[in-house]
Amino acid sequence: MTAEDYTSAYHNKVGSQIELVRQGVHRIDAHGSFTLITGITARSPIATGTAASLANGAIESFVRAAAIEIAPQRVNAVSPTVFTESLDAYGDYFPGFPSVDLAAVVQAYVRSIEGAQTGQIYALD
Repeated sequence: MTAEDYTSAYHNKVGSQIELVRQGVHRIDAHGSFTLITGITARSPIATGTAASLANGAIESFVRAAAIEIAPQRVNAVSPTVFTESLDAYGDYFPGFPSVDLAAVVQAYVRSIEGAQTGQIYALD
């Protein structure tokens, strides 16, 4: 992988979500919440997925740390495996991995947004 691959993964996935929280803490209710997205590569790396693993792991670490600092606001992350609905396009990258239906991902978002937990990673795999 190139330096640009890593920089792009950080900027596009990590930096953008951190910036959302950074700017959002001053704009949402004192008891509002943020839900970010990571992915299974934070826990189970795949071939050619080093940059994705780096980005997903960084987001998960950020969520745990930021939950302490932004309280009483909350921050969680949803971390799915490959979506069932996208197996045709991405399934070959995840051999032997179970897929998850988008409906289950939606339920994890609902749990994160409407629940009381903070600093949680909702793993769907």
